[in-house]
Amino acid sequence: MSLTFLKPGLQTSIQDLGRSGKMHLGINQSGAMDSLSLKLANWLVGNSLNSPCLEITLMGPTIKFKVSTSIAVCGAEFDIYHNGDLVFNDETIQVCKGDILEFDKLRSGARAYLAIAGKLKCEKLFGSYSTHLMANFGGYQGRQIKTGDKIKVKDPRLIDVKILDKQLKLKYLGNYLIRFTDSIESNFFDSDAFHQFASNEYKISADSNRMGLRLVGQPISTRKSEQIMSSGLVPGTIQIPSSGLPIIAGVDGQTIGGYPRIGSVISADLPLLGQLKANDKIKWQYIEMNSARKFLSHKTEMIQALLK
Repeated sequence: MSLTFLKPGLQTSIQDLGRSGKMHLGINQSGAMDSLSLKLANWLVGNSLNSPCLEITLMGPTIKFKVSTSIAVCGAEFDIYHNGDLVFNDETIQVCKGDILEFDKLRSGARAYLAIAGKLKCEKLFGSYSTHLMANFGGYQGRQIKTGDKIKVKDPRLIDVKILDKQLKLKYLGNYLIRFTDSIESNFFDSDAFHQFASNEYKISADSNRMGLRLVGQPISTRKSEQIMSSGLVPGTIQIPSSGLPIIAGVDGQTIGGYPRIGSVISADLPLLGQLKANDKIKWQYIEMNSARKFLSHKTEMIQALLK
């Protein structure tokens, strides 16, 4: 029983929630850029929330199913056709052997997550099934999907249809407010530079990927010109390189860096980074660390309550 990719999409890969506790070995987190959408898709098909899914970026695949099972798509909104009929995000979809699922025009967001009721047969390394696209390991043969690839599905099943609560049906409109808090080198920047960063609007550069999101806008100056000692980076770290244009570390980003870190995206907002694409606009809102913890706790409790 398998899925056959008639078209691969721009960058389709197998991802779960990534690897933890391996940064000291130089192995970054990897995993889904939008962890919330992956969890929601898995919930709709009755999988554990960390089960591997297909992460679909900007241009989606066409898939022929050689198995009957339930599927769901969350995250970015595409025109999706099941045997030529339009189907929708955020609800369980039943597919039969021989059916074709086609991702057509992208309507909003950047990455969708396709969950399948069953177990994708893929490689688990360092505690995760995620594909590390830069190092070529994990997932399916350590790479993104190509035309003709076949991925086996173990224990496929059909489940009752579920629909997400409307509070979890997110919209991606291209203009975003992202909250950030202090980082280790925030005091590297004088008050004018910090205010300039926090009050400016930026665009997402086309030169962005899973390693990092590059921003276009007013450059930020620092009061010191010398380099700092390289130290750890995590997803959401906001660095200011010599160009003055911020870079937000992604899930495939390097594990250490030597640019000063002006701040960090709060954990509650990290999934949104996976839905940013070229020319999307963002503005920043600074909040203190205690408030960031409260936002994360509230969001976690809300999601858990809605997914009972």
